[in-house]
Amino acid sequence: MSEFLGELIGTMILIIFGGGVVAGVSLKNTLAEGAGWVLVTFAWGLGVAMAVYAVGNITGAHVNPAVTLGLAAVGDFPWSKVPMYITAQMIGGIVGAVVVFFHYLPHWKVTDDPDAKLGVFSTGPAIASPMSNLVSEIIGTFVLVMGILFIGSNEFTEGLNPLIVGFLIVAIGMSLGGTTGYAINPARDLGPRIAHWFLPIPGKGPSNWGYSWVPVLGPAFGGIYGGLFYQAMFEGDKTFYFWMSSGIIAVIFLISLGIELRKANN
Repeated sequence: MSEFLGELIGTMILIIFGGGVVAGVSLKNTLAEGAGWVLVTFAWGLGVAMAVYAVGNITGAHVNPAVTLGLAAVGDFPWSKVPMYITAQMIGGIVGAVVVFFHYLPHWKVTDDPDAKLGVFSTGPAIASPMSNLVSEIIGTFVLVMGILFIGSNEFTEGLNPLIVGFLIVAIGMSLGGTTGYAINPARDLGPRIAHWFLPIPGKGPSNWGYSWVPVLGPAFGGIYGGLFYQAMFEGDKTFYFWMSSGIIAVIFLISLGIELRKANN
């Protein structure tokens, strides 16, 4: 299997599990309707683990452009392969979302809430505040990439690493996911959002393109900074790019703080 096909299939598997559990919890008249956040976070984590088991020995199972960018930023992955990996991940996200659509085919019509339908495919903020939402996605993805690098620096019993990565996703979802739905993966959000846009979903409503930049740029920034931060603090290699990205992240955080303080004082 080629690396392109591996990343495509790995991301597809991730979305089938992740989008599938959101559909089961959110759509009407499923047996899992209303099962809640804990079920969602565990299924997403296990979905990541299954994707890693499936294609980890072929591609490294990035299944996430933010991970690809983070590893490339610290020299653990060649930049020449980045466009190919990201393209495969985006296509895999679309294909996985289409599979979820067909799996729950009778349930779209009986679900009246268009936001619930969109939520099967893509994320949205609990409180709409774009800069703060961006900060949440940066932090979540920063923790993701740092966690992956932490896990990679330890030795586990053979075959256990994917499960540990899955539990990392569960922890991020439970601890940090309540603000934006923890996209922490542009392919997890943009790919399925594109599928939502073109699929014939009854009463689906708009695809909320106005928010779509947040779960793309936030994870991209967070993934790159997570890799550079690990390299700087745990390997002692403080590059120019680390200091530059630290400044950019600080500016984003301060802008977010200023916006929220202004809102609080109005």
